[in-house]
Amino acid sequence: MVAWFRRLLPREDRFFEMFARHADCVVLGAAELRAMLEGGDAVQCHYPAVLAAEEAADAVTREVVQAVRRTFVTPFDRGDIQGLISRMDDTIDQMKKVAKAIVQFERTEFDPELRQMGDAIQRCAGLLRDTVPLLAGISANAGRITELCEQIRVVEGQADDIHDIGVTELFRRSGPADALRFIAEREVFDLLEKVVDRFDDAAEAIEGIVVEHV
Repeated sequence: MVAWFRRLLPREDRFFEMFARHADCVVLGAAELRAMLEGGDAVQCHYPAVLAAEEAADAVTREVVQAVRRTFVTPFDRGDIQGLISRMDDTIDQMKKVAKAIVQFERTEFDPELRQMGDAIQRCAGLLRDTVPLLAGISANAGRITELCEQIRVVEGQADDIHDIGVTELFRRSGPADALRFIAEREVFDLLEKVVDRFDDAAEAIEGIVVEHV
């Protein structure tokens, strides 16, 4: 009877498949956000796709949370599973905030540094997507997981530098008549930086899981 009941419950390995699907949503959201930063008509063209990617990621997050509640045996601590999917979801939630700010502030032209930060977000998204499937074999893949997490950390540091340079240049170009533009673009700069910070948080969550299981 117990064996029959357990067959109805989510399998342990489904968590890794769900992590991978969520990471795909993150990659898609990053690509669409980067496309928005090309400016012009691309803003309105790609904005709905960012929102759609975030909604798809939210659906996977809910699926993971439900699976944690219904699964007897999980691949690692339930709190770690929920913490990881939450940190992953934070990345695309923050992308949505950037996209909404761009539209609300009616920005259609972007400094090179803003596009470079978009590039950094795409790199982090790709690194995260490469990392999460490796959790299915933590012991064997610990070194590679750590290496990829460190690469996310490096990109995060580079994005911080790009942010600082971009804000400084924006301030230098802005006169009294450009105050509103400065405020709007500074907000977009700051929100983009937070996206990369959220990837660093996700990498930290992954490293914590590795430490506990190796």
